[in-house]
Amino acid sequence: MGLAADLDYRHRRANPVQRGVRAFGSSRPGAWLFSRTLRHLDTAVGRVTRGRQSAPQLLAGLPVLDLTTTGRKSGTPRTSHLISIPVGEDLALLGTNFGQPSTPAWVLNLEADPQATVTYRGHTLPVVARPATDAERDAVTARSRGMYGGYEKYQQRINGRRVRIFVVERAG
Repeated sequence: MGLAADLDYRHRRANPVQRGVRAFGSSRPGAWLFSRTLRHLDTAVGRVTRGRQSAPQLLAGLPVLDLTTTGRKSGTPRTSHLISIPVGEDLALLGTNFGQPSTPAWVLNLEADPQATVTYRGHTLPVVARPATDAERDAVTARSRGMYGGYEKYQQRINGRRVRIFVVERAG
């Protein structure tokens, strides 16, 4: 079995309120607001629910996993809350950074050291990340449109920066 099945990670249909939150989150003001507040809100929700829920799951119906990488400069563990796209039996991560021009730090950390861990609903697994192939990039980009329209809008707002996409597989 692959990582997605091992974690029971899947996207479910959003209700009307969650679809509204998704639409707001894909807008410039929504992306700006969420880029500055969501990780803090998500950490609080995770503590209260003992890791069983996340803020994006409750607000937008989007499942969030925690990716823990090794800081490329500090060498210390760094955790990021990310939405993943199932690709085959594994998961893909898109480095959109809410449509901001800068590359997210977790991307640079994975490029420096592809060994990481993912945690979803209290289950933690060691993983290794690799850049997606061209065929995987196309599949992930197409699939992401159907799961969260913000990805496409974010990519349109990023001028001159290629969004890095990683396939995350169970370390083995």
